[in-house]
Amino acid sequence: MTERLAPVLRVADSDVATAWYARLGFVRQWEHRFAPGLPRYVSLVRGGIELHLSEHTGDARPGTLLYLYVADVDAAARACGGAPVGERDWGREFEVTDPDGNRVRVGTPRM
Repeated sequence: MTERLAPVLRVADSDVATAWYARLGFVRQWEHRFAPGLPRYVSLVRGGIELHLSEHTGDARPGTLLYLYVADVDAAARACGGAPVGERDWGREFEVTDPDGNRVRVGTPRM
């Protein structure tokens, strides 16, 4: 097995959050629920990147910040409704906020 890290974000509704993260190229890999009607725990993937969404109170704090490196920041910004891309010393990036207040900075580093 290859070791990896999967950040966990707290969300109120994993279906809404999954649709939002689809704009950034993430797709649902699997979903777990202990019993019908209980909170869901969902895995999203984008290439080799895995992100977990949890409806369980206490799993993570809302307002988390993630940084997603992409090959084409302009294409990602267009997929996010034309978010403005800023120039930084380290590259080009933009920031968006998911429906639960978690922030995602998306960038392409300078080469």
